[in-house]
Amino acid sequence: MPSKSTGQRRRPAQERAKATREHILDTAAALFGDRGIANTSTNRIAAEAGVSIGTVYRYFSDRGVIVEELLRRLLETIEQRFTQQVFGLSDRTTLEMITGILEVLAEELAAQARLVRALVEGVQFYSSGIPEFEPRLRLLVKVMVIQILGPGDDHEYDVMTFVLINTCFAAVVRSAALEVDSEARREAIQMTARMVTAWTDSERKSVA
Repeated sequence: MPSKSTGQRRRPAQERAKATREHILDTAAALFGDRGIANTSTNRIAAEAGVSIGTVYRYFSDRGVIVEELLRRLLETIEQRFTQQVFGLSDRTTLEMITGILEVLAEELAAQARLVRALVEGVQFYSSGIPEFEPRLRLLVKVMVIQILGPGDDHEYDVMTFVLINTCFAAVVRSAALEVDSEARREAIQMTARMVTAWTDSERKSVA
C-alpha cells in the first residue's frame, strides 16, 4: 500500500474542502461500480463530479490513491458496524449475536455491491489496505469468541478466529453479490449463523 506521504495529499481542514473531497470519492465510487476501475480515468471522475482535474489532483495524486481511499472508507464502515454488534449484543444468544453481525455486514456490502465488485476485481490484495485492516478484524472476532466461550487457550482461540473470519466473510461477500436477492441472502446468512453457533456450542462444551 502506498504510504500516505507519497500518495495521499494532506487532508483538508475546511468543511467545504472536506465536502469537495467526499464528493469526488462518491463520484468515483459510482463510476467504478458502473464502469470498472480500469475504464474510469481521473478526467472522467472530474467531469462527472463537476470539478476541474486540478481539483481532483489537489486531494488525490492519482486514481490508485482514490481506490485506496474508497477501500479504506469501506473497511472502516464495516469495522464500525462489526464493533457495534460485538459490543451491543452481549446480552443475546450466540445465534442472535452471530446472525446480527452477519446481517449488518451483508447489508453494508449489498448496498455497495457494484463498488465492492469493482474493488475485488481491480485491487491486488496485498497492495491494498486490507492487510492493515486484518489485525483489527482478528482482534474484534477474538473478543467475540471470548465473549461466547469465556477464558480459554489463547492459541486455540487464534485458530478459531482465523476459521471464523474465513468462513463468515466468505458467506457475507457471496451473499451480498449483485445476483443474490434479499431472500436468498437472508437464508444464506441464517444458515451460516446456525452452523457457526453449533460449532461454538460444541467448543463451549469442550472448554467447560
